[in-house]
Amino acid sequence: MAAIARGSSALFRRLLIQQYRRRCLRVQEARGLSFGLLPAPTLDRTSQVRGGRSLQMLGRGLHASAAHRGAVVQFKLSDIGEGIMEVTVKEWYVKEGDKVSQFDSICEVQSDKASVTITSRYDGVITKLYYDADDVALVGKPLVDIETESTSDVIQEEDVVETPAMAREEHTHQEIKGLKTQATPAVRRLAMENNIKLSEVVGSGKDGRILKEDILDFLARQTGAILPPSPFRETRTPDPPGAAPSAELQPPPAGPRRVLADKDVTEPLKGFRKAMAKSMTAALAIPHLGLCDQVDVSRLVALRDELKAEARGHGVNLSYMPFFIKAASLCLARFPILNASLDQSCQNITYKVSHNIGVAMDTALGLLVPTVKNVQLLSILEVARELNRLQELGAAGQLGTADLSGGTFSLSNIGSIGGTYAKPVILPPEVAIGALGKIQVLPRFDASGHVIRAHVMNVSWSADHRVIDGATMCRFSNMWRDFLQNPASMLLHLK
Repeated sequence: MAAIARGSSALFRRLLIQQYRRRCLRVQEARGLSFGLLPAPTLDRTSQVRGGRSLQMLGRGLHASAAHRGAVVQFKLSDIGEGIMEVTVKEWYVKEGDKVSQFDSICEVQSDKASVTITSRYDGVITKLYYDADDVALVGKPLVDIETESTSDVIQEEDVVETPAMAREEHTHQEIKGLKTQATPAVRRLAMENNIKLSEVVGSGKDGRILKEDILDFLARQTGAILPPSPFRETRTPDPPGAAPSAELQPPPAGPRRVLADKDVTEPLKGFRKAMAKSMTAALAIPHLGLCDQVDVSRLVALRDELKAEARGHGVNLSYMPFFIKAASLCLARFPILNASLDQSCQNITYKVSHNIGVAMDTALGLLVPTVKNVQLLSILEVARELNRLQELGAAGQLGTADLSGGTFSLSNIGSIGGTYAKPVILPPEVAIGALGKIQVLPRFDASGHVIRAHVMNVSWSADHRVIDGATMCRFSNMWRDFLQNPASMLLHLK
């Protein structure tokens, strides 16, 4: 019985080996036919059916392999936060057929709040651009097609990450002390390469999502560098003898000049002009309280001249604006009603703990109001450094959403252009704003009645009269004026 069993086992093994060899032979013949290496043999009906199935299966395998090697990803425009649903494509950095790598710039888009550079998440080849320059692109819709080596799992992840209406569970997360930090894989990789802990970065995206710009901004603050680099560098020629120093130096706008045509031209409002129209329309509903005053900044002019060289040694261009901003912050600590916001129904007022002071800037893109965050925690030198960074980015048209949002109080330096008086318009939901005129050398009387040479600046305040009365605004203005007329007194209040 044992011999019979061993014989049956050996026979079974030989049958399996023969079946395996026949199957391998059919696959080889099919491959030879597919690539034209073997002549087509005469096949019977059964062989034709089997061969056809083999070729069909082989074709499916080849197709799947090719699709895997050259998967085309629809790179969708991600949600950049702030409720933005459409942007204008300002400039393409790639064209069809270009090879791109992760973090390479694809294009620059402009919303009604900021300009944002879109970067690639994949290594691959651009196969299609969905928009032309100056077209309006929709959030969540395809921006470009990229032929990439990515697997289907990564492609699916891209679709999830770039969808604007995604739920919190669809984000990738990092568990840190029981909290979930939202960031895409590309952002995590950038943070890891720069040894940055995501728990230390404040996200400016939707639901606190950390964006690439947040990582770059955090890195700039840690290293003192200015990111991204800008070709603009501020230069100043010496003031002519007897001339009053300017309150602030601003680069002239370098935007394209419109050439008058031989007929009327109608175009839609886009970008920052559209945002200004929207915010100013909302501001029209606010009853403005106006107040004007004059400030003798002669001591401030002398102090700034003493400190310019030291600040330059720290790589900082020290203008008058940091003193104006810091003095405003010291006053806001005494009058928190001016650092507040009012809801649309005029039922609730929110007192802001941070002094995020916006500074109106005239740029090639139009009027922008970037904010210096947490001025109450910064020294005058730190305010000047942050202001330099914002000016650099503004001149290059690279201000991000984080730089242009979150303001609680604003100052507009019209004097940098040459204006003397202005009637500033409140930027909702803020409740107060100041406009600074140019510094003029004017005759004034000293305590002894003698005529002296004084540096005088006009200031104009606007406040929301629904929550701020004239007496409060006047006391705030007096305190701010006293700080600037005797800048050494600010040392008593600095922390």
